[in-house]
Amino acid sequence: MARLEGRTAFVTGAAQGFGQSIAETFAREGARVVIADLQERKAEEVAKAIGKNALPVRCDVSKNADVDAAAKAAFRAFGRVDILVNNAGTTHRNQPMLDVDEEEFDKVFAVNVKSIYLTAKAFVPHFREKGGGVIINIGSTAGIRPRPGLAWYNATKGAVNLLSKSMAIELAPDRIRVAAIAPVAGETPLLASFMGEDTPEKRAAFRATVPLGRLSLPQDIANAALFLASEEASMITGAVLEVDGGRCI
Repeated sequence: MARLEGRTAFVTGAAQGFGQSIAETFAREGARVVIADLQERKAEEVAKAIGKNALPVRCDVSKNADVDAAAKAAFRAFGRVDILVNNAGTTHRNQPMLDVDEEEFDKVFAVNVKSIYLTAKAFVPHFREKGGGVIINIGSTAGIRPRPGLAWYNATKGAVNLLSKSMAIELAPDRIRVAAIAPVAGETPLLASFMGEDTPEKRAAFRATVPLGRLSLPQDIANAALFLASEEASMITGAVLEVDGGRCI
């Protein structure tokens, strides 16, 4: 039997990168998936490739009206949501901390942190009503072992990691499990911004900080998310799972 048979997952930032791989992997394991993303056309393409059990919805995760509308669309289409994956994220370019302007600072915190507040408001009452659920937040090794030049991004991911623990302890009586995944830098569209510039030298320097000698791949993160969402992880809540090739040791 498929590991997520009969369940519905709402995945933010699911039109590319980690989120796309998570959505595709969940669908292969029997889940219906909501592809929530600001990039409406890409979300539609991902949903079309998955098939009838995927619903694309446009969603700016930093805006309450968007999150609320996307949640309602999910409930209309599938009747329920069992798994929430807060994957959508952004960063500022790798640069000295004082060179990041206020608008960019606000955007990074809104997308990476405020979004979790907004999705909690949209889905936690539903989870409570149906007797449980799973929330997976995509944090980062940046919130555990920060890199220079990414000060404000690092801070947002530190918040995600700790927020996941806080949510876990508060929501445990409601049978809502919460966990985070902390990926090392991965092969996603954000990689160039993390490095400052995408060059073979920069990639080599990043890989050199990972004991296993490579960056993370979207499927690595999807595999971790699948485990945390499944019944195999029914005793796991409040964990921050490092998918980092040893980077945080």
